Amino acid sequence: MTKLSELEKSIQAILFASGEPYEKDRLAKILEIDRDTLEKIIERINELYKKTAFVILELDQSYQMVTRAEYAQVIQKALEVKNNTPLSQAALEVLAIIAYNQPVTKSFIEQVRGVDSGSVVNSLVAKGLVEEQGRLEIPGRPISYGTTEHFLRCFGMKNIEALPKLPQQTQMQQEESTEQ
Repeated sequence: MTKLSELEKSIQAILFASGEPYEKDRLAKILEIDRDTLEKIIERINELYKKTAFVILELDQSYQMVTRAEYAQVIQKALEVKNNTPLSQAALEVLAIIAYNQPVTKSFIEQVRGVDSGSVVNSLVAKGLVEEQGRLEIPGRPISYGTTEHFLRCFGMKNIEALPKLPQQTQMQQEESTEQ
């Protein structure tokens, strides 16, 4: 029991000190435990945190210690953080195109939207919602973009599969199930 308690404290210390998402595999390796044990300990810590302002979020392949959303206003007030500007309609459109089709290039986004979207993509990169994911092996070697863990955190998702299904995807899935 003492060993588990020390592991809980170690996990909390690492996640708190990191301040950023911390890879599950790396955390398990450092603590010399397997992923299943790590997940159980995280669940136990979150159970203890139920009456606190903290929670450990699971973000795809990492964990991050954060404050609960209901404390955002008081934290902003205490730290005198200015409200982030809400995303424009164009930014939301571009973000949706990237999220559902990633990795994508600026030219793909512009083809879907029908307008120049370079500055919108750049602003999403600056906000940390989108990141470069390398270059495609096609002529011109364009940069491809995808969403980040910050995107998942901001939209309250564990992973990209948590995105709502598009109406056409839902219809295709229904057609496939009736064919079987």
